[in-house]
Amino acid sequence: MERVEKQEGRGASAVPIDDPWDDVPAPGRDGRAQPGVAAGTTGGGRTGTVPRQRVPSAAEIYLEVQRSPAFQEVRGRYRRFVFPATFAFLVWYLAYVVAATAAPGLMARPVAGAVNVAMVAGLGQFLTTFLLTWAYARHARLRRDRAALELRWDTQEMTRGAVQR
Repeated sequence: MERVEKQEGRGASAVPIDDPWDDVPAPGRDGRAQPGVAAGTTGGGRTGTVPRQRVPSAAEIYLEVQRSPAFQEVRGRYRRFVFPATFAFLVWYLAYVVAATAAPGLMARPVAGAVNVAMVAGLGQFLTTFLLTWAYARHARLRRDRAALELRWDTQEMTRGAVQR
Protein backbone atom coordinates (compact mmCIF):
# COMPACT_ATOMS: atom_id res chain seq x y z
CA MET A 1 0.00 0.00 0.00
CA GLU A 2 1.32 3.38 -0.95
CA ARG A 3 1.16 6.45 1.27
CA VAL A 4 0.57 9.96 -0.04
CA GLU A 5 1.17 13.15 1.94
CA LYS A 6 -1.76 15.52 2.45
CA GLN A 7 -1.55 18.82 0.66
CA GLU A 8 -3.57 20.95 3.06
CA GLY A 9 -4.41 21.18 6.73
CA ARG A 10 -2.47 21.14 9.95
CA GLY A 11 -0.56 18.06 10.95
CA ALA A 12 -0.17 16.64 7.48
CA SER A 13 0.02 12.88 7.85
CA ALA A 14 0.26 9.96 5.49
CA VAL A 15 -3.05 8.79 4.01
CA PRO A 16 -3.20 5.18 2.78
CA ILE A 17 -4.19 4.77 -0.86
CA ASP A 18 -5.37 1.40 -2.15
CA ASP A 19 -3.78 0.89 -5.53
CA PRO A 20 -5.65 -1.68 -7.67
CA TRP A 21 -2.56 -2.08 -9.88
CA ASP A 22 -0.28 -2.85 -6.94
CA ASP A 23 -0.29 -6.59 -7.72
CA VAL A 24 0.71 -6.13 -11.38
CA PRO A 25 4.24 -7.49 -11.88
CA ALA A 26 5.50 -4.79 -14.25
CA PRO A 27 8.81 -2.88 -14.26
CA GLY A 28 6.91 0.35 -13.64
CA ARG A 29 3.37 1.09 -12.58
CA ASP A 30 2.55 2.60 -15.96
CA GLY A 31 4.10 -0.28 -17.96
CA ARG A 32 7.31 1.59 -18.79
CA ALA A 33 10.69 0.83 -17.31
CA GLN A 34 11.56 2.79 -14.19
CA PRO A 35 14.37 5.31 -14.64
CA GLY A 36 17.70 3.99 -13.45
CA VAL A 37 16.52 0.37 -13.29
CA ALA A 38 17.96 -2.12 -15.74
CA ALA A 39 15.63 -4.42 -17.66
CA GLY A 40 15.04 -7.75 -15.88
CA THR A 41 15.63 -6.31 -12.41
CA THR A 42 13.24 -5.08 -9.78
CA GLY A 43 13.28 -1.69 -8.12
CA GLY A 44 15.84 -2.92 -5.58
CA GLY A 45 18.27 -3.91 -8.32
CA ARG A 46 17.87 -7.63 -7.54
CA THR A 47 17.68 -10.08 -10.40
CA GLY A 48 15.71 -13.31 -10.36
CA THR A 49 13.32 -12.37 -7.56
CA VAL A 50 9.96 -14.09 -7.52
CA PRO A 51 7.11 -11.71 -8.38
CA ARG A 52 4.21 -11.53 -5.97
CA GLN A 53 1.39 -13.91 -6.74
CA ARG A 54 -2.02 -12.45 -7.45
CA VAL A 55 -4.37 -12.89 -4.49
CA PRO A 56 -7.89 -13.82 -5.65
CA SER A 57 -10.84 -11.83 -4.39
CA ALA A 58 -13.48 -13.37 -2.15
CA ALA A 59 -15.99 -13.25 -5.01
CA GLU A 60 -13.63 -15.25 -7.23
CA ILE A 61 -13.14 -17.82 -4.48
CA TYR A 62 -16.89 -18.22 -3.93
CA LEU A 63 -17.46 -18.64 -7.67
CA GLU A 64 -14.74 -21.29 -7.74
CA VAL A 65 -16.37 -23.12 -4.82
CA GLN A 66 -19.78 -22.88 -6.51
CA ARG A 67 -18.37 -24.57 -9.63
CA SER A 68 -16.66 -27.32 -7.62
CA PRO A 69 -17.95 -30.92 -7.80
CA ALA A 70 -18.32 -31.06 -4.00
CA PHE A 71 -20.66 -28.05 -3.97
CA GLN A 72 -22.65 -29.42 -6.91
CA GLU A 73 -23.04 -32.74 -5.06
CA VAL A 74 -24.37 -31.04 -1.91
CA ARG A 75 -26.72 -28.95 -4.00
CA GLY A 76 -27.88 -31.99 -5.96
CA ARG A 77 -28.65 -33.93 -2.78
CA TYR A 78 -30.67 -30.97 -1.52
CA ARG A 79 -32.66 -30.72 -4.76
CA ARG A 80 -33.26 -34.47 -4.99
CA PHE A 81 -35.00 -34.33 -1.62
CA VAL A 82 -36.70 -30.93 -1.63
CA PHE A 83 -38.33 -30.90 -5.07
CA PRO A 84 -40.12 -34.26 -4.82
CA ALA A 85 -41.10 -33.66 -1.20
CA THR A 86 -42.50 -30.22 -2.00
CA PHE A 87 -44.38 -31.57 -5.02
CA ALA A 88 -45.87 -34.47 -3.01
CA PHE A 89 -46.96 -32.17 -0.18
CA LEU A 90 -48.56 -29.65 -2.57
CA VAL A 91 -50.46 -32.44 -4.36
CA TRP A 92 -51.68 -33.77 -1.00
CA TYR A 93 -52.75 -30.27 0.12
CA LEU A 94 -54.53 -29.48 -3.18
CA ALA A 95 -56.27 -32.87 -3.09
CA TYR A 96 -57.62 -31.97 0.35
CA VAL A 97 -58.85 -28.55 -0.82
CA VAL A 98 -60.41 -29.95 -4.02
CA ALA A 99 -62.10 -32.80 -2.12
CA ALA A 100 -63.50 -30.35 0.43
CA THR A 101 -64.87 -28.18 -2.39
CA ALA A 102 -65.94 -30.77 -4.97
CA ALA A 103 -67.07 -33.66 -2.73
CA PRO A 104 -68.67 -32.23 0.42
CA GLY A 105 -70.68 -35.43 0.88
CA LEU A 106 -67.50 -37.54 1.01
CA MET A 107 -65.82 -35.15 3.43
CA ALA A 108 -68.90 -35.12 5.71
CA ARG A 109 -69.02 -38.91 5.97
CA PRO A 110 -68.51 -39.93 9.63
CA VAL A 111 -65.48 -42.02 10.53
CA ALA A 112 -65.94 -42.46 14.29
CA GLY A 113 -68.64 -40.61 16.21
CA ALA A 114 -68.47 -36.88 15.43
CA VAL A 115 -65.14 -37.24 13.58
CA ASN A 116 -65.61 -37.13 9.81
CA VAL A 117 -63.31 -37.62 6.78
CA ALA A 118 -62.57 -33.87 6.56
CA MET A 119 -61.29 -33.78 10.15
CA VAL A 120 -59.10 -36.84 9.62
CA ALA A 121 -57.67 -35.35 6.40
CA GLY A 122 -57.11 -31.98 8.14
CA LEU A 123 -55.24 -33.66 10.99
CA GLY A 124 -53.33 -35.62 8.34
CA GLN A 125 -52.15 -32.28 6.93
CA PHE A 126 -50.63 -31.38 10.30
CA LEU A 127 -49.12 -34.83 10.69
CA THR A 128 -47.51 -34.75 7.24
CA THR A 129 -46.08 -31.28 7.96
CA PHE A 130 -44.33 -32.59 11.06
CA LEU A 131 -43.21 -35.78 9.28
CA LEU A 132 -41.82 -33.77 6.38
CA THR A 133 -39.94 -31.47 8.76
CA TRP A 134 -38.45 -34.50 10.55
CA ALA A 135 -37.52 -36.16 7.23
CA TYR A 136 -35.87 -32.97 5.97
CA ALA A 137 -33.80 -32.55 9.16
CA ARG A 138 -32.78 -36.23 9.04
CA HIS A 139 -31.83 -36.03 5.37
CA ALA A 140 -29.77 -32.89 5.96
CA ARG A 141 -27.99 -34.44 8.94
CA LEU A 142 -27.18 -37.73 7.21
CA ARG A 143 -26.54 -36.66 3.61
CA ARG A 144 -25.56 -33.00 3.45
CA ASP A 145 -24.33 -31.47 6.69
CA ARG A 146 -20.88 -33.12 6.77
CA ALA A 147 -20.10 -32.25 3.14
CA ALA A 148 -21.42 -28.71 3.58
CA LEU A 149 -19.31 -28.24 6.71
CA GLU A 150 -16.18 -29.40 4.86
CA LEU A 151 -16.97 -26.96 2.06
CA ARG A 152 -17.41 -24.17 4.59
CA TRP A 153 -14.04 -24.89 6.21
CA ASP A 154 -12.31 -25.10 2.84
CA THR A 155 -13.89 -21.82 1.75
CA GLN A 156 -12.87 -20.07 4.96
CA GLU A 157 -9.29 -21.27 4.49
CA MET A 158 -9.28 -20.00 0.92
CA THR A 159 -10.76 -16.59 1.83
CA ARG A 160 -8.45 -16.05 4.81
CA GLY A 161 -5.92 -14.15 2.66
CA ALA A 162 -8.36 -13.00 -0.01
CA VAL A 163 -8.78 -9.42 -1.11
CA GLN A 164 -12.11 -8.03 0.10
CA ARG A 165 -13.73 -6.01 -2.68
